Amino acid sequence: MLPQISNCDCVATSCTHSAAASCDRVATKDASCPFERRSLLDELAAKGIRLTAQRRAVIEIIQDAGEHLDAAALLTQARMREPNIDRATVYRTLDLLKKLRLIDELDLMHLKGEKHFYEVKTRRDHAHLACFQCGRIEEFSSIAFERLKSELATQTGFEVRVTRLEVGGRCRACTVKTEELPKH
Repeated sequence: MLPQISNCDCVATSCTHSAAASCDRVATKDASCPFERRSLLDELAAKGIRLTAQRRAVIEIIQDAGEHLDAAALLTQARMREPNIDRATVYRTLDLLKKLRLIDELDLMHLKGEKHFYEVKTRRDHAHLACFQCGRIEEFSSIAFERLKSELATQTGFEVRVTRLEVGGRCRACTVKTEELPKH
């Protein structure tokens, strides 16, 4: 029996319905929410990892990000907090967080070239939908995705530890705009 999983993430999809039982609460810090972001600072403290002011700045930026950030954006934002931070510190911090499986590294369909983007792991896997037209990234999760992972593990005996799914196409807004264009 699979756990009850909601169908949308209001933070990622900007939904407006209020049915809490059918909507993820990423920003609410609700401990029972399976889509909640892990606390990087708590996880690192539990592992006894030393945090310099510069490393803490990078970690807090990733933790609080409202979008997927690349290393250059992380460096720019970190320098607003810690002006002397260097690129190597950002990359070493990202490497540490990846090794500890606390963040995911994504290419997001290479919409912006060969950049890689980073996000805090959540308790539940989700897909990333990348719009080729406007560049918007949406996140999506569903019970069907969880069932697929379970079926894959059951049929192959493979222990699934990481799942990444990226889908490229056109978002709803770009599809509507295209449909509204006058036909010649």
